[in-house]
Amino acid sequence: QVQLVESGGGLVQAGDSLRLSCAASESTFKRYSMGWFRQAPGKERDFVAAISWNGGSTYYADSLRGRVTISRDNAKITVYLQMSDLKPDDTAVYYCAAGPIFGTDLLDEYDYWGQGTQVTVSS
Repeated sequence: QVQLVESGGGLVQAGDSLRLSCAASESTFKRYSMGWFRQAPGKERDFVAAISWNGGSTYYADSLRGRVTISRDNAKITVYLQMSDLKPDDTAVYYCAAGPIFGTDLLDEYDYWGQGTQVTVSS
């Protein structure tokens, strides 16, 4: 079973950049596609980005394309989410997830989830 731990969240100002990290517990991580999701207060959990097991393919939510970049380092068993030009609407808890299928934005397609890291963007 893969355990995921997110980090890198915090309080930032609008226009800032931030990089989130998600560390996995074991090397089987490299078998999985990885995704980032976010959940704002009172809202559903939404897809942000996904990356294939070898990092060769990426997939982004249309609304965030161009402002976020997902990457992974299988040697460090870590996946990253680089975010730029942050806006107050980006305030949310950000979750990483692991699953067998690449390119899906469906929560049910991901088998393992982290506990999330809070990102707060002030105006």
